[in-house]
Amino acid sequence: MSVRRFWASASTLLLAAAAAFGLAQPASAAAGGYVALGDSYSSGVGAGSYLSDSGDCRRSTKAYPYLWAAANSPSSFTFVACSGATTNSVASGQLSSLSSSTSLVSVTAGGNDVGFADVMQDCVLSGEAACLAGVNSAVGQMNNTLPSRLGSLYASIHSKAPQAHVVVLGYPRFYKIGGSCIAGLTEKERTAINGASDVLNGVIAKQAANAGFTFSSVVDEFTGHELCSGDAWLHSVSIPVYNSYHPKAVGQSNGYLPAFRSVA
Repeated sequence: MSVRRFWASASTLLLAAAAAFGLAQPASAAAGGYVALGDSYSSGVGAGSYLSDSGDCRRSTKAYPYLWAAANSPSSFTFVACSGATTNSVASGQLSSLSSSTSLVSVTAGGNDVGFADVMQDCVLSGEAACLAGVNSAVGQMNNTLPSRLGSLYASIHSKAPQAHVVVLGYPRFYKIGGSCIAGLTEKERTAINGASDVLNGVIAKQAANAGFTFSSVVDEFTGHELCSGDAWLHSVSIPVYNSYHPKAVGQSNGYLPAFRSVA
């Protein structure tokens, strides 16, 4: 069973238990306000069709929060996810959008805290040794400094929106190992990068669970659509460069949106 499905099943069991004991269940998420927080994977970098007022945050009408809101008509929709966001910048710059009337929150955060973009740059430009060293350094940060940062962010979200159902989404694996790529990174590099993504998702899932939030993995949705799969839903090294290693529009609509919708 995937991590996402585990937490979805756990949430269902908790709701059933609440009903059995006569406890009030939360209202439908679509009945209240929805706030989309987070980094470029939530803003929709790489998907195109950016909102004119979003500037360098690059919030896309093809990003999963926008697509979900269009399909479900929440009473209000506030889209503040921003390219480059870290746990600290989400906490300091995005949480003012939350309130006691917020009923649904989505968030992606953590990748920029551990410098994953710099790691990928090193892997592309600097060779295998530098790539593996960068991956190992990032994994060290995931295990040592990221948990407390995520825990602090999640506590702040709960404080600002105590009644909200909060969905924390993870990140995809980038590569299909043994796939169709015959140039670029080595299989050792690709395997290490995928392993780091797994560690990152594990840390995020644990902190989300500690906060009482729902974690939703996107790994299942992107399996078969990684780089080197022949049908990638992610950009490889691209022009403009900020698209690199971000979901395409199809990755938002067929990857992130179903992962979010299944637990929202």
